[in-house]
Amino acid sequence: MRGTIIRIIGIDPGLRRTGWGVIESDGVRLSYVASGHVTSTSDEDLSYRLREIFEGITSVIAGHTPGEAAVEETFVNDNPRATLKLGQARGMALLAPAMRGLRVAEYPPNLIKKSVVGAGHADKKQIQVMVSFLLPKAKFCNADEADALAIAICHAHHRTSPQAVAARLLKEAVR
Repeated sequence: MRGTIIRIIGIDPGLRRTGWGVIESDGVRLSYVASGHVTSTSDEDLSYRLREIFEGITSVIAGHTPGEAAVEETFVNDNPRATLKLGQARGMALLAPAMRGLRVAEYPPNLIKKSVVGAGHADKKQIQVMVSFLLPKAKFCNADEADALAIAICHAHHRTSPQAVAARLLKEAVR
């Protein structure tokens, strides 16, 4: 059954490189629109690097006009400073679409992998292979772009689930 076409941007936040991928979904079929990444200048102060990420994502959103956004949830690693910086980059990835009025969904890494590959502990190569299979016209230069497309695919699969609808209604009722 075909539904309304929705354009989705998936964002894989990172301080050095934030991947983004835009797809369209009609409820059954997925199609590739574009992908790329936003980089920040590593020798700049953190505040300026975060601004580069925010402005880069904002520019991508303005250029591709998605209707919804999805961002990967942060995982905690062994280095607390690195985790904190990643969280700040993720904040920019959440803020940019929110400032454009988009609904922003968040997904844990294991759910993204399971939605695309079928296993919650898939590696980067498996994700790239499945993204290429699901979006045959996709052209991505690195794992960050493939991951961002996987995030968008995950959102396309879960955006209308009963759990997602219930969570959205609950958030709206609290506002």
